Amino acid sequence: MGVRHAREYSDILKDLTEAVSTITRSFTFFDMEQEEWEALGSSERKEVMEALADDVFYGLGEEPSIAVGDGLVTYHPKLHIIEVTQGDNVHRVVRLI
Repeated sequence: MGVRHAREYSDILKDLTEAVSTITRSFTFFDMEQEEWEALGSSERKEVMEALADDVFYGLGEEPSIAVGDGLVTYHPKLHIIEVTQGDNVHRVVRLI
């Protein structure tokens, strides 16, 4: 199935990385504890968030929504977007076309 997109994957990944980084406790997606996250340097944190965004992107090809930390990432194929929410608030919208 997969997530259909017309934008360059690298651009989508950049936007999605920034989006998932706004989710509180997003690092728990990888079963990391707060102390482990805080021990990472900024470049390592960026790498973890990029890996998270990559995993979520491909996971959305199988599941329409994926829980990430205290938020939710949802693929809306008819709208050609990925929506990042936390609670009742939309944090970011990543456009796929």
